[in-house]
Amino acid sequence: MHTPSESNMTIGELAKAADVNVETVRFYQRKGLMPEPLRPSGGIRRYAEAARSRLHFIKSAQRLGFSLDEIAELLQLDDGASCVQARIKAQTKLADVKGRLEDLRRMEAVLEGLISQCGASRGTVRCPLIAALKNDASLSA
Repeated sequence: MHTPSESNMTIGELAKAADVNVETVRFYQRKGLMPEPLRPSGGIRRYAEAARSRLHFIKSAQRLGFSLDEIAELLQLDDGASCVQARIKAQTKLADVKGRLEDLRRMEAVLEGLISQCGASRGTVRCPLIAALKNDASLSA
């Protein structure tokens, strides 16, 4: 079995090593998140191990909720020297996540209330859940 050498991976080998598909690599290149390696005259582009590490960084940041624009900013920070900036970005993201969690809890409370109303209104043709969705004002928690 062929094992790609450290600086000699094709785009397919890179994608497989990073557990993404080839189109993901190309998409990140178009977005400027991944540099495109030079193509030797008449040859196939080859990627170094650093490209796999960069893909891993991008995917890890996405799992934490960072947008591609935010990831581009994180990639530009110098490791160590910009720890304060990275911390600020992470704190901002955490505040955003907490806000979304609060929104989800409100949505949960509204849905639980609507579901309980559906069970309580036996025999009526009008469903409280459908009525609430038609009248958006009743959906605020």
